[in-house]
Amino acid sequence: MIEIDDVSVDLGGARVIDGVSAEVSDAGVVGLVGPNGAGKTTLLRAVAGLVAYHGTIRVAGTPASATHRRTTARLVAYVPQRPVLPPAMLVGDYVLLGRSPHHSYFGADTRHDRRVVAEVLDRLDLAPLARRPLGQVSGGEAQRAVLGRALAQQAPVLLMDEPTASLDLGHGQLVLELADELRRERSLSVLCALHDLTLAAQYADRLIVMSGGRVVARGKPAEVLTVASLASVFEASVEIFTGRDGVVVAPVRPRSPREGSPLTAAQRAGACVGVRSPAGTGGGVR
Repeated sequence: MIEIDDVSVDLGGARVIDGVSAEVSDAGVVGLVGPNGAGKTTLLRAVAGLVAYHGTIRVAGTPASATHRRTTARLVAYVPQRPVLPPAMLVGDYVLLGRSPHHSYFGADTRHDRRVVAEVLDRLDLAPLARRPLGQVSGGEAQRAVLGRALAQQAPVLLMDEPTASLDLGHGQLVLELADELRRERSLSVLCALHDLTLAAQYADRLIVMSGGRVVARGKPAEVLTVASLASVFEASVEIFTGRDGVVVAPVRPRSPREGSPLTAAQRAGACVGVRSPAGTGGGVR
């Protein structure tokens, strides 16, 4: 479980996270959504122990600030949005780095380590690329290698920052399906930042909407993804439908059908004729 209590982060003299509280249960998935610069990545980095923060973060009941870096790496696996990838390192060796927290400083890789990595490579469709240098794979293949390294850690907490950003539609679904499958198998606590609101609604049990470093809404996807709230937070014009797997958010052109003039954010909230929002969701940001 992840517990975030009144967490704030200052970077370069500016407060980028301000009093954020959240919780992710065992085998739960919480999605972080919000506009660029909302603080989603910084919050994930705080949970991963990569930036200093004020407040309290507990992972599996233990304050993150009180754990050794190596212990934190056994508890928390992090998939960054912009990973540093050594171009000459082989894909298989890079994924194998995920086993490092389980070794002593001079410990060698074990048969179990290699078995874990082989399973991860196979499930991410990376086995044919295991002997290929990272500098010779596509962006999507490299992103899957980053996820593979995190999954090889076998940590109870998985943090993902835009894991589908450089993936095509099929591999994006593969990554999220695999993460969801492993979440259920291992009772993982997953905190994931996603720009794609439809994917966020489909794969997350609950959503946290951030803006300006603060939480402006939280709840089930159908409760927080409304035409009015997205107009307010994202200044976006959308239609919202109820699909087979939940809420579907579809962008629409923000222009008046009669005059062809741009609409204001306030106008956009009521501009979508025939919008089918789930019943009882309301329209405002809470």
